[in-house]
Amino acid sequence: MKVSDLQAEMASMRLEAQSTTRPATGQQVSEDFGNLLSNAINTVNHHQKQSSQLQTRFDSGDRSVSLSDVMIARNKSSVAFEATVEVRNKLVEAYKELMSMPV
Repeated sequence: MKVSDLQAEMASMRLEAQSTTRPATGQQVSEDFGNLLSNAINTVNHHQKQSSQLQTRFDSGDRSVSLSDVMIARNKSSVAFEATVEVRNKLVEAYKELMSMPV
């Protein structure tokens, strides 16, 4: 995901939040978060598939794919996966903290 894409998405989310006249319900927030998480996981999956395809093409001798293309795609997928794991870890920590709070 490019930085400009991320900035555009954040700007549209900000405008959407400002234009909302009613406060969001828990269900709406849950659906929005679920969609956001699903999109992030799909993006990571896309990067991993693209990296695998480039590596396969390079290994089979496709001259249009260079080693640098393969390594860049591989590092992109690695960074995306590691970021997803870190977000998951933070969510699990937050959930555990909420569950340990007295009611």
